[in-house]
Amino acid sequence: MDIKRSGSQPSAKGPADYFTGSVRIDAPFKGSEPARVGGATVTFEPGARTAWHTHPLGQTLIVLSGAGLVQREGGPIEDIRPGDIVWFAPGEKHWHGAAPTTAMSHIAIAEALDGKVVDWMEKVTDEQYGVKPS
Repeated sequence: MDIKRSGSQPSAKGPADYFTGSVRIDAPFKGSEPARVGGATVTFEPGARTAWHTHPLGQTLIVLSGAGLVQREGGPIEDIRPGDIVWFAPGEKHWHGAAPTTAMSHIAIAEALDGKVVDWMEKVTDEQYGVKPS
């Protein structure tokens, strides 16, 4: 058994290469071999979002607070709220983040395949996100 005490790990900023806007990553976790699971609590400030990406074995999001948006390639943008659970299938290109005016936090869980958890792609443009140019 391994207990990671609340506050024992520093918060990290979501890297600008993979996120738009202000994103905080807290309480990262990873299973010990032979387990492949890992994840973290991720908080997106209003308008913040991930880049497009895929996961080789899929990803589960558990929405904790706020209001968010998710989209899979070719599909509509969907609203997500606290208590919602989102599953992205292996290899499904998608993004997720906060609503334009409301922050959102979720737990993200994914498994590694041959040591790889995520394949990052291009950033979600303001137009794809739904922000109208001024």
